[in-house]
Amino acid sequence: MSNQIRPQLSLIVPAYNEAGRLPDTIQRIQKHSRSWNFPIEVIVVVEPSEDRTFALAENAVKSWHDLRVLTHHEKRGKGFAVRSGMLRARGDLIFFTDADLSTPLEDLDAGLALFTHDRSIDLIVGNRMHPDSQILQRQNVSRERMGKVFNRIVQTLTGLGIRDTQCGFKGFRNRAAKEIFGRQRIDGFSFDVEVLLLARAMGFAIAELPVHWTNSEASHVHPVRDSTRMFLDVVRVRRLVKRTMHEFPYR
Repeated sequence: MSNQIRPQLSLIVPAYNEAGRLPDTIQRIQKHSRSWNFPIEVIVVVEPSEDRTFALAENAVKSWHDLRVLTHHEKRGKGFAVRSGMLRARGDLIFFTDADLSTPLEDLDAGLALFTHDRSIDLIVGNRMHPDSQILQRQNVSRERMGKVFNRIVQTLTGLGIRDTQCGFKGFRNRAAKEIFGRQRIDGFSFDVEVLLLARAMGFAIAELPVHWTNSEASHVHPVRDSTRMFLDVVRVRRLVKRTMHEFPYR
């Protein structure tokens, strides 16, 4: 795609140690994109990895001009990777999704349709707990329990009212993406909570979307270490967002 043509859709894919899955994911996105009759860009943001993730992503660019690859010098976390992609994206609509495509591309089509149908929506959040969602492969019992406990903590501490803050599938209108991620600071896995609190603080309209979700056994979330970090982030996130909005008010 020419840099002079603004894409209608930008798709951000954060990737860390994804050499085993990323080439197939890129191929699946490229194949699916043939059904879209509008300009797109796909941005793979590679966290410094211990495998060939970056080299494989760079190699894929040679055969697909709609693909871009970003990276940075040090491993910062998924929140930093998503933020980097969001701030570089040029699409009218900007989605991010996990590198394993645990939420399938058909759900991205549903998100695009929802944005088209309802112009008042600024942000779409995938919700695995929605009555219409289909969980095709569940997490193991301990991870599922950990997720439910984390969600209860989030609701208690933030009052967000969104049942699934951590689903790795979210979409934004361009203005909402730039305003939110221009203020977003948390680098780790709990960045989603900060994003949603910022969206609420700025008055952006949020819609929840049922998804088809397949658990990936090769998750990079460490049950103990990352849960502790996420909990500490959530404890401080309301204060962080309040300070951010004071320093950078939304007009």
